[in-house]
Amino acid sequence: MNWIDLITSFFGLVCVFLAGRNSKYNFWVGYLYTAALFVLFLNKDLYASLLLQPVSLTINILGHYRWTHPKEGEQSSEDSKSLKVSKLDWTGRGMVIAAVFIIAAAWGLLLDKLFPADPHPYLDSCVTVLILMAQLLSAMKKWECWILWLFVNITQIVLHLSVGNIFMPIVCGLYLINGLWSLYTWSKLYNKKA
Repeated sequence: MNWIDLITSFFGLVCVFLAGRNSKYNFWVGYLYTAALFVLFLNKDLYASLLLQPVSLTINILGHYRWTHPKEGEQSSEDSKSLKVSKLDWTGRGMVIAAVFIIAAAWGLLLDKLFPADPHPYLDSCVTVLILMAQLLSAMKKWECWILWLFVNITQIVLHLSVGNIFMPIVCGLYLINGLWSLYTWSKLYNKKA
């Protein structure tokens, strides 16, 4: 049994469950999750994911601050000290999609040259960029983050199965279910301006 796989799975499940329920406490668990992911990716030679964990941590800190310190007009109708759920416009959505494709392709090419031991540099890069973009949108409490998380969950199932992780594919399946539920929940929050 791979203990770091099990620990990472636990922290990941708790973190996304809390985020999907609009709980600011997801960030505290997210700090532990980031540390566990760093160790997991180091052990599996998934270097794109490993090297971007400090970026992930930075986004987590930003999100923690944004969710608990909304600007004027961004407050939830239910709690003025919480950021409300919002949506991107179509231009913003297009920019997110373009950024994911461009950054993932460039990162995959660089990863392939720098770390030839990575068994799937382009898939690893795609998953990593999708995760970071989903985290960034989540940090800004954008409804579209859950659409990206659905893509992340599907690609992560493939990636983790390909490197022999035991628990993470199961966890990613649970993430997929949580993502669908959270997409629905955040739609209701958006409509309530909460």
